This record gives sequence, C-alpha cells and structure tokens, in this order.
Amino acid sequence: MKFEKKTQPLANRSLFLLRILKYWSISTAMIIFSLSLGVVGYRHFGHLSWIDSLLNASMILTGMGPVDRMATNAGKLFASFYALFSGVVFLGATAVLLSPVYHRVLHRFHLLDDGEEQT
Repeated sequence: MKFEKKTQPLANRSLFLLRILKYWSISTAMIIFSLSLGVVGYRHFGHLSWIDSLLNASMILTGMGPVDRMATNAGKLFASFYALFSGVVFLGATAVLLSPVYHRVLHRFHLLDDGEEQT
C-alpha cells in the first residue's frame, strides 16, 4: 500500500483506515519480534526465569531501564546491545505507526497550498 503522490488526490477515509491498520500491524510485529528476542536473550545469557526475562525485556524496550542485574559478562554484554537495539526499534516502530498520519497531514497541506480543498 503505497502513499499517494503530491499530484494525486487525498486518499479516501476507508483507504486511510486500512493504511493505518497495516502500519499498526507492522509496528506491532516489530515490537513483538524485539520483545521475543529480548526474552530469549535474557533467558539464555542472563540465566533469568521466563517471567523475569519478559519483565526485563519489556522494561528495556520501553526505555524504563533494567530490573535485574546481570551476573555474567555475557549477560551484561547482551543487556548492553539489547538496550541499544531497543532504542532504535522503539523509535522505528513509532515512526512506522505514525507515518500514515504524518503523510496525510502533509499531503493535505500541499493540496491546500495548491488551492484545492480536499476532505
């Protein structure tokens, strides 16, 4: 589902809502994949239980910080790289989620600049 070009009319509401659903799905898939990667990593490298791994991965992914300290060097290295990875993924997923809305607003501004009234 590509975005319309600046010379094309604004997409209708149903297409816009489908586009939001598609990009929400992509964003959700990015978050679920990243969370799964973190859970498995904390379980393997940090020797944490599944629920503690989920808690740590969730807290890191949302930017709130770790809960448990890592006892091994491998766990500490994983936590460091996962924190960096999570920051990028969270911002990327947010950008994907909001891109249809930003595009629609900017496209509408462009149409208004050209003197075309679109709803």
